[in-house]
Amino acid sequence: MNYFAGIDIGSTAIKVALVDDEGKIVGVHVCSSGSLFHKNAREAMHNLLTQLAVSKDDVRYMIATGYGRKLYKEADDSISEITANALGAHEVGKAFGGVRTIINIGGQDSKAIQIDDNGNVSNFAMNDKCAAGTGRFLDVAARNLDIDLEELGDYHFNGKGAPLTINSTCTVFAESEIIGLLANGHGKEEIIAGIHYSIAKRTVRLAKRVGIEDRVYFDGGPALNKGLVASLQDELGRELVVPEYPQTTTAFGAAILARSEYLDGKQED
Repeated sequence: MNYFAGIDIGSTAIKVALVDDEGKIVGVHVCSSGSLFHKNAREAMHNLLTQLAVSKDDVRYMIATGYGRKLYKEADDSISEITANALGAHEVGKAFGGVRTIINIGGQDSKAIQIDDNGNVSNFAMNDKCAAGTGRFLDVAARNLDIDLEELGDYHFNGKGAPLTINSTCTVFAESEIIGLLANGHGKEEIIAGIHYSIAKRTVRLAKRVGIEDRVYFDGGPALNKGLVASLQDELGRELVVPEYPQTTTAFGAAILARSEYLDGKQED
């Protein structure tokens, strides 16, 4: 059996995906990037292959993507995360009738991508100048509210009042605003809902710059947050396609391309 790997080395998490001869996902692995990108990326790949009892020699082609892609010399090639994300979303989106608009929220940036019927990028916009509207913003909020990041979604739906307005568009100022709201006796639930809607509004403005098609795909670690998903759906006025493993879409796209590159090379031989 031949296998093909994609590794997405992001600023906060490393994601690995492995596909087989048919292009089907065999397994995925996610871990923290930490400060030692290359070491942790190698360990992530090793851990996935060990977990699946797959020999490294059976991985015929590997493509790296993401923030640290150039550091991973073991890969046969590297591509931008926008291209890889588009390919992965296009492939996963087939089960939902196809997708044309992608919203990706990562640890340090957020992206809106429009793709054509073949998964090629036709337009994109990115917010990488400020952490507001990214996973980093959610991390800071959870820390200030003294709750686990995974709890944000549950708190969102437990509020009795309306979501509070978070006016600040900078993470540093928003942090002060959250602390002030707590000091004034506001509940964590309403604050969290306000944070989610603040991110949703910023994200939808970004998506409108590239054009929003009927079916919108949402991926990245924050897509695991059901409160944020609900807020985005409210702002968009439509349901989102959220994959089973939203963190690994980009790694999957890289693995799909790795398979194509290998097969193209075999045909040329």
